[in-house]
Amino acid sequence: MVKKTLKQRIVDASVELFQQDGYHNVTVDRIVEYIGASKGGFYHNFKSKDELLYEIHDVFISYVIQQSQAAYDKFDTPITRLCAMLQTLTQVFDMYQAHITIFYEESSSLSDEYSDIIHKKRDHYRDILQRVIAEGQEAKVFRTELPCTIVTMAIVGMINWTYKWFKQSGPLTMEQITDVFTDMVLRAIVTEQAMEEAKQFIIKG
Repeated sequence: MVKKTLKQRIVDASVELFQQDGYHNVTVDRIVEYIGASKGGFYHNFKSKDELLYEIHDVFISYVIQQSQAAYDKFDTPITRLCAMLQTLTQVFDMYQAHITIFYEESSSLSDEYSDIIHKKRDHYRDILQRVIAEGQEAKVFRTELPCTIVTMAIVGMINWTYKWFKQSGPLTMEQITDVFTDMVLRAIVTEQAMEEAKQFIIKG
């Protein structure tokens, strides 16, 4: 097993403590005491608790951007690219559920400096997804009467809400939930002539 860096240990501990007691009720002193580190070690890695909250978000948004771009580069049709990107986005809610929950509940605590960075990264992700939708419309694979921006935001909004209700102990795995999302999205936006390609990703009735 690879030994975690102090920075990783701080992030992991803060995720646990913030989830337990809330961002504003957890001090830097408590975080370092929890992992047996020093305040000097904390401030060597983070200039403030604010930056730590930003880091909690950056862990998962950077993963989504990297994996989405990789999916775009790996596949060569709008349908296969979209399905791969849906899988990436849902997977992050399984891998980083605690990070995402803390971020959504506490993001209003961030300073403008970090909020601006986060908004740019979110825009970057949406741009990749929207490019796939636009290319699919240009190729007449996705329905052109549906505004590209609204389709993109609807997909992101639907999946983002997963953090509120998904439980790893629940009756469906994230893979099964992803299949449901993929089925819903494809049935809604794929044109009749492109449905044959989409059928491999649609739940068999």
